Amino acid sequence: MLRNYSSATEFYLLGFPGSQELRHVLFATFLLFYSVALMGNSVIITIVCVDKRLQSPMYFFLGHLSFLEILVTTITAPIMLWGLLLPGVLKISLTACIAQLFLNLAMGTIEFTLLAAMAVDRYVAVCNPLRYNIIMNSRTCTWIVIVSWVFGFLFQIWPVYATFQFTFCKSNIVDNFYCDRGQLMKLSCDDTLFTEFILFLMAIFVLFGSLILTIISYTYIISTILKIPSASGRRKAFSTCASHFTCVILGYGSCLFLYVKPKQTQASDYNKVVSLMVVVVTPFLNPFIFTLRNEKVIEALQDGVKHCCHLFRK
Repeated sequence: MLRNYSSATEFYLLGFPGSQELRHVLFATFLLFYSVALMGNSVIITIVCVDKRLQSPMYFFLGHLSFLEILVTTITAPIMLWGLLLPGVLKISLTACIAQLFLNLAMGTIEFTLLAAMAVDRYVAVCNPLRYNIIMNSRTCTWIVIVSWVFGFLFQIWPVYATFQFTFCKSNIVDNFYCDRGQLMKLSCDDTLFTEFILFLMAIFVLFGSLILTIISYTYIISTILKIPSASGRRKAFSTCASHFTCVILGYGSCLFLYVKPKQTQASDYNKVVSLMVVVVTPFLNPFIFTLRNEKVIEALQDGVKHCCHLFRK
């Protein structure tokens, strides 16, 4: 498996250490998380598309966010699950590794751009409600989503290209459950310091650029909510933002630890834990965050369940 004379053309993912029994327990746990993430986010997409009460910019963005969560977890989770079933290490081709890394980074960039757009949407809804429908019209929302996708894909072309320009001659064993950029750089015999610094600056640009926009939006939102005279009015206004704010904390919190560090070659155990938060736990929690704290979504779900029960009884 070792390649100590030329660049690797395939990689082996070590995944999770431990006995086969432990790996089977992890497989069952992560399969449950993955299945719930797929079903939960698919349900959100469905009700946003079919329920007229959810035909607004907030839920339009929520539907796209749920679609992104499905993609984020599907890019990594199936390979991780397959690796847990195998008795040894999982082999992945160079092409598959490049594709996985690129899609993983691109989806993350799109998601942060979309979270920032959702923060601006909540700002307009709370601070400028009379002009909300004019500012956040369907054309504007559609263009925001298109720009987010184009930006996400274009922005990550150079980082992935630069990563795979290195010669991976130390080994072709990646100490993670997916093609992690930091662990890939550990395998290089070249000097990666300058590239790591550029990647650090690019991560800061994406994460802090969208985070600053989110913080500014919520500063105005909180200031406006505090000026509402009635407690019920303040509670109702804040409830429209609580789900998005929770999602922001989860998304930014984990990715700041994973990507915003000058030295990309972080300890593998640290990367595995944070990566699990990004690709498994957050997509799993997303449906619960946006359903348990949103009355309109709960009502739409209840009506959908009643409608399905009525159909089955016929």
